[in-house]
Amino acid sequence: MAVSSAPGGARGRPDADEALVHTVYAEHGRALLAYATRLLGDRAAAEDVVQETLIRAWRHPEVLTNGKGSARGWLLTVTRNLVTDRIRARAARPKEVAEDPTAPPVQRDHADSVVASVTVLRAMDELSEDHRGVLQQLYFQGRSLVEAADALGIPAGTVKSRSYYALRALRATLADNGQAPGGMSA
Repeated sequence: MAVSSAPGGARGRPDADEALVHTVYAEHGRALLAYATRLLGDRAAAEDVVQETLIRAWRHPEVLTNGKGSARGWLLTVTRNLVTDRIRARAARPKEVAEDPTAPPVQRDHADSVVASVTVLRAMDELSEDHRGVLQQLYFQGRSLVEAADALGIPAGTVKSRSYYALRALRATLADNGQAPGGMSA
């Protein structure tokens, strides 16, 4: 390296420090950038590493001017250590995952569905036994119209009619209480 100064470096003299960094960059900048780019595979990240290397050289000018060892060797070692630190830091952090605003949350709060269930069950208590029985068979037991008719021992047409009037009465009861659940309108 062509820069020489008194032992202890040029610390304390901003002009000399700046000149030292300019000289270091002029002599070793391309080699440092090529080395960092090869290690990282990303030129922008390599530029950041070279900048940090030059900052370390600026903080420790005595290493570059003491005549012991190679300045380029020290600079390349600092660059390699900074690259290693970046790789380790990236590996230690979990990968960032972009949030998808259209995807529902992993676990939803079930309080709303519990309240809706309690409200519907209370409203069903106000229905006649025939209407409540048909709705229980169709919606709570998950039976088809024919299966519900067989289970209740009545014709399928009667099940269909009772389910129509039961849902109508249920909607009216919920509307009277001001608590029509989603999807139900009076």
